[in-house]
Amino acid sequence: MPFETFELERIQSLYENTVQYNLTESGIHPFTAREFLGETEIDTLLNLRLGYGQTNGSVEMRKAISQYYPSAGIDNILATNGSAEANFTFASSNIGPGDEVVIMLPNYMQIWGIAHHMGAMVKPFYLKEDLGWAPDLDELKQTVTPQTKLICLCNPNNPTGAILDANAMDAIVEIAKSCQALLHVDEIYRGAELEGDETPTFYGLYDKVIISMSLSKSYSLPGLRLGWLVGPEALVERAWAYHDYTSIAPTIMSQYIATRVMQPERRKKVLSRGRRLLRENLIAFQQWVDSHMGLFHFISPRAGGMAFLRYHFDINSTELSDRLRTQKSVFIIPGDCFGMDHYLRIGIGGQQEHLLAGLKLIDAMLEGL
Repeated sequence: MPFETFELERIQSLYENTVQYNLTESGIHPFTAREFLGETEIDTLLNLRLGYGQTNGSVEMRKAISQYYPSAGIDNILATNGSAEANFTFASSNIGPGDEVVIMLPNYMQIWGIAHHMGAMVKPFYLKEDLGWAPDLDELKQTVTPQTKLICLCNPNNPTGAILDANAMDAIVEIAKSCQALLHVDEIYRGAELEGDETPTFYGLYDKVIISMSLSKSYSLPGLRLGWLVGPEALVERAWAYHDYTSIAPTIMSQYIATRVMQPERRKKVLSRGRRLLRENLIAFQQWVDSHMGLFHFISPRAGGMAFLRYHFDINSTELSDRLRTQKSVFIIPGDCFGMDHYLRIGIGGQQEHLLAGLKLIDAMLEGL
């Protein structure tokens, strides 16, 4: 079966570099290397021999990553080129024809597409807007069956920015245990909380949990294309076999930088900078929403560089996005990319002046509707 077009990634690839105001990014304004590496580190980086790195990630880097996951060691880590490859190698090595796969929606739709391509029976369960984008756990219990092989989550969630509380996490783990399903959790926004403590990881709550993560979102380093899987050694080994057939290895320079980013004090500074930007931008974005009383319904994200809001006027979300892009040179993600018309995802993790200028142009479009 051919892959279905990954609409969100395709439209971003086509249009994000053709507009003046790209508000589709769900991460945080990227760093330059000089903003967080010292001169000695930069000199070392520039003098690295650009050979192949260790294909599953250097021992030093995997050790640095593993300290953030309870009881994990280096053999529980597989380094990948971004979380997209982490998701792909995990899904491709664990989903087959006829497998029952249960996926949280709305969500980043990569594993949804892979599961369909692999011939799986894909079943959704939904975050509910009237519950503050929390899941209906009774719905999940009714969706899962003894045949369920895999349950997939995104926590913190893309696109809503919602975070599962401890009770929901425990309940989902118990549901997975009830049918001995694998539990895959995309935690790419862990560390990008706007308020409060860092979101707890699902890793360690169940012996069939596997996590996808990367430096692209919370860490503001998407250009490194450095991600990882964390899970049981057997699942990591299986995904590594697929990794050998894809990109083989992350770059030697990315591994060098990632090792330094994941040191505790450096990591704290990197994440603190991102949270500060998100908090400041969310205040400005909320003021913009409030200025359009009655046009939008908006639940503030608790994490991540995006706002997901419902609008109350009569136009399809893709049509609205296209008109903004072609007439105002502003690009936002239509809810259609998540199977949810009349919603929009707007990136709030960029430079504030860029965000405000883009929102002003959206105002001009709204006046003409």
